Amino acid sequence: MKADRLEHEFVELMPDVLKPGTLYISIEYTIAIHLCACGCGEKVVTPFSPAEWRMTFDGDTVSLHPSIGNWSFDCQSHYWIERNRVRWAKPFSKEMINRVRAGDAAALQRYYDEPKLGPPVAPETDAEGISSRRSVWDRLIAWWPYRRR
Repeated sequence: MKADRLEHEFVELMPDVLKPGTLYISIEYTIAIHLCACGCGEKVVTPFSPAEWRMTFDGDTVSLHPSIGNWSFDCQSHYWIERNRVRWAKPFSKEMINRVRAGDAAALQRYYDEPKLGPPVAPETDAEGISSRRSVWDRLIAWWPYRRR
């Protein structure tokens, strides 16, 4: 049966059996899983990352962005989850699906190609443990008198 709403459940590990109409969210593993909202029974996996899906929790409801396009499933359903509601999209043509898939693949590749920040670096300190790096405020204060002349 087609769903118009998904209730969310925060879990650490995903259950072995998924209940229809439930969006399971694991913050620890940065992923959400649910059964397709069309009722076909396929498991939909939405990993969270800057290049994939983002989850928003407002304290009461959950939204996922971008939309969910299940184009590899027989149902080929396409919908958004906004504030626990399922908002259905119009069907996509094969050409539109291919364009979206190509864009998604390119975004994912760019994400993995970007240099990542390393671990935080401890500030350099002198023998007495005082930081030799100046804070932003120290630099601003040192800069300010020169700007007034």
